[in-house]
Amino acid sequence: MPQPKLPIQDIARKLRLPDDYVEPIGKYGAKLKLDLLSDPAFPRRGKLILVTATTPTASGEGKTVTSIGLTQGLERIGRRSIITSREPSLGPVFGMKGGAAGGGLSQIEPSQKINLHFHGDFHAITTAHNLLAALLDAHLFHGNDLDLDPDQITWPRAMDMNDRALRRITVGIEKNNPGRPSGFVITAASEIMAVMALASSREDLRRRLDSIVIGVSRSGKPGTAADLGATGAMLALLDEAILPNLVQTTEGTPAMVHTGPFGNIAHGTSSVISQAMGMRLADYVVNECGFASDLGAEKYMDIVRRSSGIDPSVAVLVTTVQSLRNQGEGDLERGLPNLGQHIKILQGFGLPIVVAINQFPKDTPAELQRMADFCSQHGVEHAMHEAFTKGGEGAKALAEKVVETIERNPNPKIRSVYQLDDPLDKKVEQVARNIYGAAGVTFSEKARTKLQRFADWGFAKLPVCIAKTQYSLSDNAKLLGAPTGWQLNVTDASLSAGAGFIVVIAGNMMLMPGLPKVSRAASVDVNDKGEIVGI
Repeated sequence: MPQPKLPIQDIARKLRLPDDYVEPIGKYGAKLKLDLLSDPAFPRRGKLILVTATTPTASGEGKTVTSIGLTQGLERIGRRSIITSREPSLGPVFGMKGGAAGGGLSQIEPSQKINLHFHGDFHAITTAHNLLAALLDAHLFHGNDLDLDPDQITWPRAMDMNDRALRRITVGIEKNNPGRPSGFVITAASEIMAVMALASSREDLRRRLDSIVIGVSRSGKPGTAADLGATGAMLALLDEAILPNLVQTTEGTPAMVHTGPFGNIAHGTSSVISQAMGMRLADYVVNECGFASDLGAEKYMDIVRRSSGIDPSVAVLVTTVQSLRNQGEGDLERGLPNLGQHIKILQGFGLPIVVAINQFPKDTPAELQRMADFCSQHGVEHAMHEAFTKGGEGAKALAEKVVETIERNPNPKIRSVYQLDDPLDKKVEQVARNIYGAAGVTFSEKARTKLQRFADWGFAKLPVCIAKTQYSLSDNAKLLGAPTGWQLNVTDASLSAGAGFIVVIAGNMMLMPGLPKVSRAASVDVNDKGEIVGI
């Protein structure tokens, strides 16, 4: 049984946090003030553990459960630890995947609150996004002094829900005005979400918001949020949301849950600020990345760490019998090359690796042993864990293996896939070949035109954020295992100048998901005691 939740002040005391830096919200949550980052009493000292995975199934492979369990396991072996995790989006919560606060005895609490309205951060980001959209349309209505081309407006609306009916809409319909095409993105795909996740301070947040490109003028120049005079008001809406949230795990281990950028359209990890704070408060910071190593880990290594200056000390690669059987179309042996490719990806970054085999009740001893043998054959450490059913106790062996791996190689030589001076198309090709295992890249005419435009505007040295399916190493969700000889098809591109990267779209990617025929919402309710159930 999980232990009773501790008052948030007790969690803060575990981290030796002065009361001045802790702003409680209710009994079990708090915001942490940014002054902590400039306090010489809290120098950066911790080691960052990057948690990623092999190619997932639709239900995921327990990456969050593993991250939480590892954090609890580290505490059980006497190491001060903290997890830095993303805030869940309501889209997946009510859609197909469900909540994202872990499960069983490896959960972040208060889980229901975290999965729903959690401290209002998503609301603030959604509102700031839509304020910018409203100011943009007001500018067009009142004379368009910036001479923006209505046919080249790129800033949409946002809401935190899966709603396919809002993907393509027409706005501004009035008498004698047919309006213009637009649409909604889910809040997790908003550039403001990515901006919040990558900002290192309020000053940096201002700079990034200023830089957001909202459209193109008739003379071909980018129009920005700064041109609209929108930044100050957006900052006011985001003033509380930029502060990381302190909560706890089922075992009372400190946890920070902050921001929630998607792992394919954006970079898919918690805020740089929460990671920087964690490095000052704990010996080990367990930081989870979105989806598998071809997405979340690559984006962390090529985008996030370049912005934050925080290099991981080790990568924990979560895998399951289920995921590898799925990649082998029902056959574990045929799915093992997928694990091999993800090991190769992480080795390419120079990261020491520990494979975390997340055990499920239906796994056979023979299957688990085959996976362990495969890891040994590839020269990487591994450990099995049962964090879901046993919490930190079930992840002690994994924690010990991670600490041993870090201590054996305390200063790994970290590498990126590409250099920022490389041309944009070459950056994409480097990722496609070295990460995904592609034979090459095919660019549509539209994609090439946009990449050239972004380079002409002075953004050629930005990193690329490739948006593709999470269900395959390729851009085709049905191409399983570790495919070779295929071409990455780049269909489109967009500029996230505030976030500081260029989104390169491969295949058919959606910024606004839809609900399934039977959604998770059907199982959510409130019982007679006022308790939320079914998430």
